[in-house]
Amino acid sequence: MSSTEPTFADRLLGRVKLGGLLSLAAPILAVVFAGLITSIVLLITGDPPLETLGVMVDYGVQPRSMVLALNLASGYYLSALAVAIGFRMNLFNIGVDGQYRLAALIAAAVGGAITLPGPLHVAAIILVAVLVGAGWASIAALLKVRRGVSEVISTIMLNAIATALGSWLLNKDRLAVEVAGSNNIGTKPLGPSGQVPGIPLIPGTPLKVDGLIILAAVMGVLYYVVLNRTRFGFDLRATGRSEPAAVASGVNVKRMVLIAMVLSGAVAGLAGMPNLLGESYSYSLNFPPGLGFIGIAIALLGRNNPVGIAFGALLWAFLDTSSNILQLHEISPEIVQIMQGTIVLSVIIAYELVHRYQISAGQRRVSKELTGGTQVQAEGASA
Repeated sequence: MSSTEPTFADRLLGRVKLGGLLSLAAPILAVVFAGLITSIVLLITGDPPLETLGVMVDYGVQPRSMVLALNLASGYYLSALAVAIGFRMNLFNIGVDGQYRLAALIAAAVGGAITLPGPLHVAAIILVAVLVGAGWASIAALLKVRRGVSEVISTIMLNAIATALGSWLLNKDRLAVEVAGSNNIGTKPLGPSGQVPGIPLIPGTPLKVDGLIILAAVMGVLYYVVLNRTRFGFDLRATGRSEPAAVASGVNVKRMVLIAMVLSGAVAGLAGMPNLLGESYSYSLNFPPGLGFIGIAIALLGRNNPVGIAFGALLWAFLDTSSNILQLHEISPEIVQIMQGTIVLSVIIAYELVHRYQISAGQRRVSKELTGGTQVQAEGASA
């Protein structure tokens, strides 16, 4: 054998690097493509694309805007982690939206009704949110395990039920009180012991980053460790890849489905905590909606990887924050929603193309190796 011929280890390392580069290139190309589509839409509407992008970037990098984006990103990140847990199990938890809103409502009501020392008060509120989120998700899990009901259908229906239940509970005859100085209603405000102080992370602005951004970071680390460094995480990923193979290896698939959905709901219950404990201190009619559906988009964008999800959450928060300045320049802020939707669609297409390329490359590689082996055998027989 020639000394210059690459070894098996070299070829394997090359394939791993190529796969990593392709996976990294997919979301970048998707964002670039979304930018091109958005530029075309802006040209059609008579707005200059480069000037619009410049306005968004100038506004988005201001200290105040950066704090607002980080605060948005905390909730987005937790929501996306909840969705990603289900995705890794091949489960589609569409019910994160209902789970986090119901969890935030009940946690806010409990937090406003009790008085505890600071850390215990915050811990109690978070615990209630986790339990409510997990409990609401367990309904869909039991329906799937016991009756084979698709989690997509059940969680969508549970979103509607959670919305109706929340409206019924958020009433002055039940959990709500009037918000002073407005026509709004909300739960009883949390006392100082139930509030998490902000962090003066960005200089140049009096605004502070929500303290629970630390919770989001910790959950990201736990997500990675549990799914990639534990037997439970291996069983979960194996079940998501192939249920028959998981059953053959002794995994209780129904048990894994139940646990994964409950964990997803528990993390979903945390999605509203940065806003509740760090900004609003009450669950009212204007509590941030839609975090669950934004989480689905960000989980897809980050490919269920905690680091990728973090970049996706920051990008989404940056776009949402920057859209606030567009109306002042007589540019429709809905252009940001077009860009976000195009990004998600482009990412899905890009990942699918990369997946197909990797399968095709693998088939060609196997074919080449088999052909090479056949030639060696033929030469040996002729000798």
